[in-house]
Amino acid sequence: MLLNKKGHLVGIDIGSSVIKVAHINASGKDLELKKFAMTPLPPGLIEDGQIIDSDELSRIIRELFKKNKIKGKNVAISTGGSSVVIKTISVPAVSESSLMDSIRFEAEQYIPYDIDEMNIDYQILGDADSSPDQMNVLLVAVKKDLVAEYIDLIENAGLNASVIDVDSFAFQNIFERFYNSTVKERGKVSMLVDIGVYKTSLNIVKAVESAGRESGKDRRRSSRLTTDSIMMRDSSSGINQLRDQITSDLECSVEDADNIISGSDTASMTREDFKEYSDGFSKMWSIEINNILKTFQTKSTHGDVQNVFLCGGGSLLEGFVDTLSETLSVPVSIFNPFDLFSLKSKEFSQDFIQRAAPFASIALGLALRKMDDK
Repeated sequence: MLLNKKGHLVGIDIGSSVIKVAHINASGKDLELKKFAMTPLPPGLIEDGQIIDSDELSRIIRELFKKNKIKGKNVAISTGGSSVVIKTISVPAVSESSLMDSIRFEAEQYIPYDIDEMNIDYQILGDADSSPDQMNVLLVAVKKDLVAEYIDLIENAGLNASVIDVDSFAFQNIFERFYNSTVKERGKVSMLVDIGVYKTSLNIVKAVESAGRESGKDRRRSSRLTTDSIMMRDSSSGINQLRDQITSDLECSVEDADNIISGSDTASMTREDFKEYSDGFSKMWSIEINNILKTFQTKSTHGDVQNVFLCGGGSLLEGFVDTLSETLSVPVSIFNPFDLFSLKSKEFSQDFIQRAAPFASIALGLALRKMDDK
């Protein structure tokens, strides 16, 4: 089968509560959003990145593609949860040919699973601050059986899993494109926070200049900014904590709790009463994020975090943005990836974009990927 290596893949973000699908078209620096769709999932189909009901998930994905007339078959997906380990480690400065053996040895200290059961990848971040004989490496390890489950899921939906990424990297991918289009400030440090149902992922990134290809009559080298991840952390904080608290206090179902959280059910709990819950969890999450940030900044030589960008359903929790901004003493906002794209108003109403923006970053970050991407 011949594959179009120049075309972008269809991005599929399979969350615990919502599936999002994105397909884009790129012409030079211009990006057009061809398709974006999302559909809620009933609880229990996927939990903490683990697929519970593959057949039902495959059916939902097929229906989502059919309903929205998405014709692309080659897709990019991402994984997350406790089966994915992402950590910055220091290893001896060795040649690249010897690096994998060194990383594998070091990884065994940080991965709570049998090393032979993991797919391991890495990215060199540069010299370690502590010693000139060490270098920092971003280690990524994913359970092999988890990857196999996702590939089977996509194939059962009649699609081809061409790229398998990690949720945090997909968010970073779309943010980097946004950064080059708008901010363009070298050296700035930002924190990307994805708050989902079962986890919160933090990714602190720094904008650095990357040499590009020669262009123009005077053969000047063009350059662009890339974002280097300088710290990643996952925590078990997420909407499921709030959901569990409500189901316990009211002795109600998960579906009832979700309706209370979304605001569609104000009879079981008034919004005034719900605000006590949201305020409590906003403060708890903010303190946890602040503690992680303080630990990073006491050891880092990269400078302070200057902005925080949020995505995920948890970012919509009433009062959370303001509470986090006050706790961190930095600007916090919900990231809107749609600002990067030209949109057809007939297909994407302003109301839809506003509702979808907090959920769209990972799917759109995946949709930027191509067949020949590594």
